[in-house]
Amino acid sequence: MNTGDALPPLPSLFAPVMLREGGDALARAVELAPEEGPGSARGAGTLVWVRALSRAEAAVVLEPDRPLGQARLAYLAAANALADALSAIAPPELPVTWRWPGTLAVNGGVVGQMRLALPEGATEDAIPEWMVVGFELRLAWPESVVTGERPGETALLEEGFEDVTPAGLTEAWARHLMANMDEWQARGTRRVAEKYLARLEDFSKEKAVKRGIDPLTAALVLDREGGRETWPIS
Repeated sequence: MNTGDALPPLPSLFAPVMLREGGDALARAVELAPEEGPGSARGAGTLVWVRALSRAEAAVVLEPDRPLGQARLAYLAAANALADALSAIAPPELPVTWRWPGTLAVNGGVVGQMRLALPEGATEDAIPEWMVVGFELRLAWPESVVTGERPGETALLEEGFEDVTPAGLTEAWARHLMANMDEWQARGTRRVAEKYLARLEDFSKEKAVKRGIDPLTAALVLDREGGRETWPIS
């Protein structure tokens, strides 16, 4: 599989950093997140991605402008962006869905996940100095894996995604992330929640369950006949 040797051009908002196979995009983005620190620190807009053969992985540093509870909605906006990017290139009618909060499934099989990192000691009612959101996706199975030996899991290539590369997916996610963040600002938190919930798999056997996203915490709220449940992102 082609790794995509270079990241396609991105808006000036992003400052890309490439890692080689085996790198950890989230960990490196956390290292680069503080605006003041070691000489390598870069701050908001830093986009770290991994050039690999069988997986796509990227993470971006954000600079929240609201308390942590509300800022966590950026995680859902980033999830929406990843699903948008995949849906745009997926075979017709292939379902791209979420399992709360950040497990991504394609055609019912798990292919990846969203990731989140925050400054140590960040509190719910304070604006964090930074936030890192990222993703990991399985593009193809390693040669050591026999098809079918991992039930419930799949790979994009196995589901009909052709010519996908880490660079291409990173670029698509970044652009969709910018669009989703703009949409959040223009249309409010309700739009972020609606888009995410539309792709959230129904994990409850109860029919009379109403689902929602708490705009102050980004937690999943389940209203049942017997009461309310709240499931935080982390």
